[in-house]
Amino acid sequence: MAKPANTLTNQEIVQTAGKKAGKSLVIRRQYQLLLMSTPFVLLVMLFSFGPLWGWIMAFQHYKVALGLWHSPWTGFDNFELLFKDPQFFNALRNTVVMGVLNLVTGFVGAIFLALLLNEVRFVFFKRVIQTLTYIPHFVSWVVIANIFATLLSPDGGVVNAVLLKLGIIHDPLYFLGHEKWFWWIHTAANFWKELGWNTIIYLAVLVGLNPEHYEAAEVDGATRWQKMRFISIPGIMPTAVLLLILNVGWIVQSGYESQFLLGNPVVINRSEVLDLYALTYSTSIGDYSYGVAVSMFKSIVSLVLVLLVNYTAKKTSGSRLF
Repeated sequence: MAKPANTLTNQEIVQTAGKKAGKSLVIRRQYQLLLMSTPFVLLVMLFSFGPLWGWIMAFQHYKVALGLWHSPWTGFDNFELLFKDPQFFNALRNTVVMGVLNLVTGFVGAIFLALLLNEVRFVFFKRVIQTLTYIPHFVSWVVIANIFATLLSPDGGVVNAVLLKLGIIHDPLYFLGHEKWFWWIHTAANFWKELGWNTIIYLAVLVGLNPEHYEAAEVDGATRWQKMRFISIPGIMPTAVLLLILNVGWIVQSGYESQFLLGNPVVINRSEVLDLYALTYSTSIGDYSYGVAVSMFKSIVSLVLVLLVNYTAKKTSGSRLF
């Protein structure tokens, strides 16, 4: 006789009860971690997900006097204007190019520096290098921009002085006044600022690798470069793929502070990114709905990029975020 569809056997009932008991036991054992993470979850909900209701403005012709609930609805008009504006595509190009350059240089540079520091046996020298590379991360972009402006200045800048001394140039160059150099200058500034900070996780992974693997390789006569190639690099690759997936979402979320401080009206065609584009429309022109539409576009693109890279990583290397 066939068992009714909604009837469970004794074995299934026991298994279900065992799973529930196991979950309850895990929660009881880890309640301290859950309590510690609760404030951070609330902060994310409050400041990251809470403001999403403001996306309504992207479908309105928002007016401050009328407020969010009484401003006239326009549907997708703001998005139609967005994709018809050539300046938007120029800002999108700048954002993507600078985001990719920062991602590639930061990703490769951090792994390379972590591998080199892992091979340093003189602890004091290693700590000094780590400290010197970490410090710029905590320095404001205002200071970083001023440092680069001083170094690249045509009036007594170190870079111009060296190039003149070597005979490479005959007259001082205004580096920050040339459009074609802005992307590379911005990439160099961002690379210097974030290089040390990006190596922290990779160094932690390298420290956690099984030392017996290195000892066995040394017994077999492996050189330092061979140990780095066959032990260190494969050991950090799962973490590197995970961080790459997370960082891809920031390609179009590059912010505006660095571009605003390093840029000027002469190079605006290369320095204006989506955040600066949205900021101009929101504050200078007063079209808040248009600015929200730009921000909404950025968020959707970032989500799509993360999903695509995660899917690709899952199919190719087996490592994935979710």
